[in-house]
Amino acid sequence: MSELAITYSSVLTGWVVIALMYIAQALVADLTAMRMKHTPGMPVESGHDDPLFRTTRAQANTNENLPLFVLVTGAAMLLGNSAGMTANCTWAFVAGRAIHMLAYYADLRPIRSVGFVIGFVAMTVLAVDLAIDVFG
Repeated sequence: MSELAITYSSVLTGWVVIALMYIAQALVADLTAMRMKHTPGMPVESGHDDPLFRTTRAQANTNENLPLFVLVTGAAMLLGNSAGMTANCTWAFVAGRAIHMLAYYADLRPIRSVGFVIGFVAMTVLAVDLAIDVFG
């Protein structure tokens, strides 16, 4: 195993957990669509009272946040940012996304927002820490 993978093994584990969470969200959304007899390829146009809407939006929101997560954590690893700081922010992001997902499924809007904010703040903190390291 490379030195980078050893140093950032916790971060890489976080990547795997997020990937598994995304796969789980896809399965939940697909199973919900099948249970509700939704026509594949047709948009889901209902609102938050509809479980299909919530499951597809939870997955879409995770998808929208993945590029920032991969970009910031990947840059942190490649530029040699503190492994501890990078891991802490990674796991805060993972926890925030898990809270967001579960709260979206349960239609707990304030908790869903808290989960989103946890993940967003974690990546913002990591990006700022990285910028300070890079630009002094």
